[in-house]
Amino acid sequence: MSNEPLVIKRRGEDGSKIITVRIKEDILAQLDKIASDSNYSRNELINIILRHGVENIEIK
Repeated sequence: MSNEPLVIKRRGEDGSKIITVRIKEDILAQLDKIASDSNYSRNELINIILRHGVENIEIK
């Protein structure tokens, strides 16, 4: 067995913040279907989609 300590960061110290958003029921159902089909959690999927969106948005 390793003698290295288990380091646990306090919740919120991983660079993530908890927010509340409103999502239309049909979009939520689609997200849940994609999450299930891809074996990602809803949270992981939303973060992937948001990252892609903010990195690829073009404002004119």
